[in-house]
Amino acid sequence: MKDNFVSGFVAVIGRPNVGKSTLINHAIGQKIAIISDKPQTTRGKILAIRTDENSQIVFVDTPGIHKPKNKLGEFMVKTAETSASGADVILFVVEAGDEIRGNELRILDYIKASGLPCVLAINKIDKFSNKEKLLPQIEAFVKEFDFAAVVPICARSTESVEKVIKEIEKLLPSCPQLYPDDMITDMTEREIAAEIIREKVLRMLDKEIPHGTAIEIMQYSESENLVRVIANIYCEKATHKGILIGKNGEMLKKIGGSARLDIEKMTGKKVYVELWVKVKDDWRNNNYLMKEFGFTEEKI
Repeated sequence: MKDNFVSGFVAVIGRPNVGKSTLINHAIGQKIAIISDKPQTTRGKILAIRTDENSQIVFVDTPGIHKPKNKLGEFMVKTAETSASGADVILFVVEAGDEIRGNELRILDYIKASGLPCVLAINKIDKFSNKEKLLPQIEAFVKEFDFAAVVPICARSTESVEKVIKEIEKLLPSCPQLYPDDMITDMTEREIAAEIIREKVLRMLDKEIPHGTAIEIMQYSESENLVRVIANIYCEKATHKGILIGKNGEMLKKIGGSARLDIEKMTGKKVYVELWVKVKDDWRNNNYLMKEFGFTEEKI
């Protein structure tokens, strides 16, 4: 290990849909956290590990902080707000043009209470051709908190993400790496497969239906040349079930086919995906069903 090697945990927080997962995926150079244009895509805490010759950064991707409308929402917010426990640095992601209000004020109070150094990343700056328009936003946030650094970025840009990495490295302690070189997440392939399927539901369906779905992997088996995945997609209403299946099963086939391609990229093997749709009324307010679907205190 180099004398100046640093490592540690970085809690990534922000309101829903500001680009936290996109930033993390680009930072580690591989898709771990699922992405969609819908808010509240991330539901639980996910570790994404970036290792290079100078540092090992363990990003903790968390759900967006929002006003919860059900028990699942409460679980998501609690997960996000406890993510700094054990962290060394906070990365606060906001969207270019955002005003400080509601969720942002709540997050700033949380950052202040944590006592941790914080980097502010202002994402989606490609929305503005004149970057000087960002100055009032930067000034407003800096008045609220003494950030270690403020970095305007586009999370899809490698150059932007590297700027964030450099600022984080300045704040991490000098110590050996925490995980092996080839480890990029604490999630199992089975868990990633479930997230991939959920991402396809999010991307292919509109409005409330995606947020009322959960994925349960019934079988994940792997042989030398084939990975077999059988999963249930749970929804909250019978009408939603029909939409998920689609006419002649076309939507379900589309979801399964798209998921299969991503799982093949992950495993490097041929993949067979079989999906079923089941109804569980109001599962997002059912403690037993939430536990069955993996939303438990142990995951926080």
